[in-house]
Amino acid sequence: MPDQFQPLSDNDWPESAAQLKGGFATGLNVYRTMAHHPALLQAWAPLRQHVVLDRALSDQQSEVVILRTGHNLRAPYEWAHHIVRARKTGMSDCRIEALSGPLDGVRDEDRILARAVDELTQDARLLPSTRADLIAAVGAKGMFDVMATVGFYSVLGYIVNSCETPVDSDVAAALADDPL
Repeated sequence: MPDQFQPLSDNDWPESAAQLKGGFATGLNVYRTMAHHPALLQAWAPLRQHVVLDRALSDQQSEVVILRTGHNLRAPYEWAHHIVRARKTGMSDCRIEALSGPLDGVRDEDRILARAVDELTQDARLLPSTRADLIAAVGAKGMFDVMATVGFYSVLGYIVNSCETPVDSDVAAALADDPL
């Protein structure tokens, strides 16, 4: 990994982002990497609050969207982290693994979400039929949260892929002990 973009340690944490130290921003390597641009990290915090915690999607719906986004972006950091998180929501390994393949292998309740992710990452839009199916499945607010989640995790995927951010040690250990 380029030394200039290694996740920042607590000792190297920027003073201009001091109020984020000890919170979400120092909990994961992706945010420690983003801390190379403290103003971006500070601006990121309110969107993260909504996309990660205050969204209209259930925990499992959110993980389906994030896993498919991580897969489409070929972002091993996001894929690894969200295998662990998806398991914590009760998702099976079979269900998780299906999200890295063709949609005909994805269970019915996940297919609309995965299809939406595919359309957004490939064509930057939802087809009218997908939009209607998505609204029927998760509501209008859920549809917007799907789009916001894809956008949010796409940016994170760009960062971790471009900066070669290492998977956090606890996630790497969990997957070494219990691979997918």
